[in-house]
Amino acid sequence: MRTLLRLGRPLARLHVRLCHQSVYSSHGTPRRVGVELGDKKLQISSGRYARFADGSAVVQLGETSVMVTAVSKTKPSPSQFMPLVVDYRQKAAAAGRIPTNYLRRELGITDNEILTSRLIDRSIRPLFPAGYFYDTQILCNLLAVDGVNDPDVLAINAASAALALSDIPWNGPIGAVRVGMVDGELLINPTRAEMTSSSLNLILAGAPSSQVVMIEASGENVLQQDFCHAVKVGVKHTQQIIQAIQQLAQEQKVTKRSPVKVFSASADVVEHVRKLASEKIYAVFTDYTHDKISRDDAINKIRLETEEDLKETFPQAEPFDIINSFNTVSKEIFRNLVLNEYRRCDGRELTALRNISCDVDLFKPLHGSALFQRGQTQVLCSVTFDSLESSVKADIITTALSGIKDKNFMLHYEFPPYATNEIGKMGGINRRELGHGALAEKALRPVIPKDFPFTIRVTSEVLESNGSSSMASACGGSLALMDAGVPISSAVAGVAVGLISKPNPEKPAEIQDYRLLTDILGIEDYLGDMDFKLAGTNKGITALQVDVKIPGLPLKLVMEAIQQATVAKREILGIMNKCMAKPREIRKDNGPVVEKVRVPVSRRARFVGPGGYNLRRLQAQTGVTISQLDEETFSVFAPTPGAMNEAQEFIRDICKDDQEQQLEFGAIYTATITEIRDIGVMVKLYPNMTAVLLHNSQLDHKRIKHPSALGLEVGQQIQVKFFGRDPTDGRMRLSRKVLQSPVATVVKTLSEKQSISMGSSNSHTIDTDL
Repeated sequence: MRTLLRLGRPLARLHVRLCHQSVYSSHGTPRRVGVELGDKKLQISSGRYARFADGSAVVQLGETSVMVTAVSKTKPSPSQFMPLVVDYRQKAAAAGRIPTNYLRRELGITDNEILTSRLIDRSIRPLFPAGYFYDTQILCNLLAVDGVNDPDVLAINAASAALALSDIPWNGPIGAVRVGMVDGELLINPTRAEMTSSSLNLILAGAPSSQVVMIEASGENVLQQDFCHAVKVGVKHTQQIIQAIQQLAQEQKVTKRSPVKVFSASADVVEHVRKLASEKIYAVFTDYTHDKISRDDAINKIRLETEEDLKETFPQAEPFDIINSFNTVSKEIFRNLVLNEYRRCDGRELTALRNISCDVDLFKPLHGSALFQRGQTQVLCSVTFDSLESSVKADIITTALSGIKDKNFMLHYEFPPYATNEIGKMGGINRRELGHGALAEKALRPVIPKDFPFTIRVTSEVLESNGSSSMASACGGSLALMDAGVPISSAVAGVAVGLISKPNPEKPAEIQDYRLLTDILGIEDYLGDMDFKLAGTNKGITALQVDVKIPGLPLKLVMEAIQQATVAKREILGIMNKCMAKPREIRKDNGPVVEKVRVPVSRRARFVGPGGYNLRRLQAQTGVTISQLDEETFSVFAPTPGAMNEAQEFIRDICKDDQEQQLEFGAIYTATITEIRDIGVMVKLYPNMTAVLLHNSQLDHKRIKHPSALGLEVGQQIQVKFFGRDPTDGRMRLSRKVLQSPVATVVKTLSEKQSISMGSSNSHTIDTDL
């Protein structure tokens, strides 16, 4: 016995090693397959890199290559959900750059990485088997980026290939493409240069049999028929990628593992719950007087009573069986109400909106504000203007990988715990908040004027939440922008559409019957099969996001959902227009001001000051921000009109010695020596002038090494001749030497005079000549 115990640990290590060897050997043969997508070729390969992982694949388009690995534990997780983690990380080396931070390493995680990770997660999660609660990790490694082809869509396809080629249970594969539209022509996986002129950015993940798994899109008011056509073309091309991955899996002879346990509620326990609690649950879901909190309280009360009974009736039952059996029955009753009786838990028709109310200009000190209330979802949006220098500056790695340099419009979404009557930790930002904010930002960005003189920040704070808070943020943000006087091209509204479906008993992947729900509640999202969010103007679509919980949606259902959401969107816009139909013609008095100051090259040194001293002092004392637009023009941003008035006074003070219009070329003036230097003397032509250098070579016909050789002293007055300014650097050219010959001259004197004038040219900018 002791010998066996002594051998236990080495035997365990041997077992692990043998397992790894089997994984390694199964991935030992390199394989490659190509997919023709228009004029581009997508290559999928495996068997060369990361062979200890359960699955590994490399997808290449052009010179951009992405490797994705998939690993899933064989021991069940204690979590009562699918513990899937997707990590997409940008690598500086892949773009041929070195990080510019102190440690010269990739630190933290960027917004773009989080959003791409969510994109991959939403594409692959619906295809894992129900009850597969095993820790699974998908890691995306950028091998090379050519700056032409974006790696995000390649990462989705590589994740699909890695899972399909592994033994992890997964009902894939899927294929993903990006669809752009340039001059009405659809492009598949367009280059970065093509995307700059594209009016559509559609990322679509498709499953076998032309099913749609995930959609993420933004557009410049794309017409509904054009958008639907783009979705159909995208799905068609995803099928080619799916077939290529299936071919690789067949060549590798992939065999999926059998999980130790698939978590599902016991049939006996579920049946007992049906008999015990069905009528009570049905009564709660058909009581239209309930709101979110009271309905949840009523269901939880039934849950606790049922669980106590189950513990006595089934003492051997696991906690998961007890919890999940009640969830199964309540979900079943809720869905049958919609499918069979066309009844929603709040009494609305399937296509009806909740009550909507809007209000603007809530707080006078804010540049713009709006409150949007839809049912029990309440969002407060505020608009803040700042200088163009306040725009978001992307790091060099993000710029190299995605081409985004900076943006002067941003929307930040906040979801505090009190919005759902909970407590939680404040601070930081989670993936959900970032994703919801990015969607609302996409919805509003197309209507923002390109030449707006300020950076715009919209803050959306969810005060109450009962479904579709991201689309409420788009509606509230649109109203707040109009209240702030931003000349947006059109109002924007958004709505969420849900789905309750019934699978075909013979083919579970197919839908036998379904109901689409307009303007879904939180519980309809939780117990439903789809969250379909669409935002846009009266003309077209600006943003769309589709997440599903089932293996895929038929194209017919997607087209129907787009139509139903479009009808609801127009109805919401009608309600919003009653509150505020167009932007304010004049921004609020407390808003920021931007003025332009024209500074000739010859006067720039005086305006800027030694080492930028004058500009730094101006910004510190008045709170304005100054940026140079071109060689002679500076932009002055002030947060308030009062600050701009202070800045104008400051500029007048530092530039009040400007008297060049009095200086005549070839005229002779009396100058006062203010400083003796080795190379010459510093002189002033009038008291408050900035001293200029009179070089030794211009002091006398004789060659001198120091001004003291001529007996010159500080305070002494000398005659000099003015020869204008140097055309290259703007320096004043003076000479004493030319006056040493006996020629009749007339000496001119200058008095102190203020010559600067600042006048308003229009309501937004002031042009000033110094």
